[in-house]
Amino acid sequence: MDEQTGVKPVEPRFENGHFLLIAGFGGRFTASTTGGIPALWEQFIPEIGKIPGQKSEVTYGICCNPDGKGGFEYIAGVEISKLDDLPDKYRWVEVQPQHYAIFEHKGALDTLPQTFQYIWKTWLPQSGYQAADAPEFERYSEDFNPKLNTGVLEIWLPLKA
Repeated sequence: MDEQTGVKPVEPRFENGHFLLIAGFGGRFTASTTGGIPALWEQFIPEIGKIPGQKSEVTYGICCNPDGKGGFEYIAGVEISKLDDLPDKYRWVEVQPQHYAIFEHKGALDTLPQTFQYIWKTWLPQSGYQAADAPEFERYSEDFNPKLNTGVLEIWLPLKA
């Protein structure tokens, strides 16, 4: 029986991202309240396919608007083509083009915090890179299914040039 509960270190690939306009449901969180993020997703999932201007079934978890005290906004959303006709119940954010280190998360969603911890506490300090002051996000492939553990989940970490 394999007793390794830690996350396998993954070397990232590097890419220049493109402009994204993301709309969905959002909330403010801190490191101690991130347990509320799955409930946000549960609320948002029935909206997929009904959002005006939605471009695909790819979903995003955007961490943005930090308050400098450990709080941040998290938006569970999809890419949209325009803000026209977007109902007020949706939060939206623009993600500007940026250089990213992209990490693929392997395994169940409940091990995602360990992957983030590896990225921020191990990989980033040893990499010679610095995180940029820009949204960091999770990108879930169209076929992502957390119950079946199928599809691809990537973490896009913005880097300073």
